Amino acid sequence: MENTRIAIYPGSFDPITNGHVDVIERAAQMFNQIYVVIAINSKKVSLFSEEERLLLAKESLKHLPNVAVSASHKLTVDFAREVSANIIIRGIRAISDFEYEFQIALMNRKIEPDVHTIFLLPNEKYTYLNSSIVKELAKYNEDVSDFVPKVVAEELKKKYRQ
Repeated sequence: MENTRIAIYPGSFDPITNGHVDVIERAAQMFNQIYVVIAINSKKVSLFSEEERLLLAKESLKHLPNVAVSASHKLTVDFAREVSANIIIRGIRAISDFEYEFQIALMNRKIEPDVHTIFLLPNEKYTYLNSSIVKELAKYNEDVSDFVPKVVAEELKKKYRQ
């Protein structure tokens, strides 16, 4: 299909938040197919296993028929090539995010000039939100239901009760 627009949205999603879901919902309106890629970062220690993050993301995004969720242990541009995507979506909450994301986008473009990065802003009510903050709140038994999909809030409660 000549006009098929395929994008990927990589991240650690540990766990997926409503900010992530917001960006993915926006992107789902712009692209025929989106692959949400649970990127495995060897430098990060995750609260949720790869399998748990996959399940939580799939459950949180099941209302979007053109969104698929998978995991990857390779470079983002290599995954993009594998699924014939020419767009990488990145969410930007603040200027501090931009500097890091800009460097990654330029490196990806150097590796694969035909894969472009676009930055999407989440709804302003999610600009302060990130997975680390959510995990910290959940650790101290704070209600995180405004920040994450219901299934994620339930799993966070279970994790911290153990």
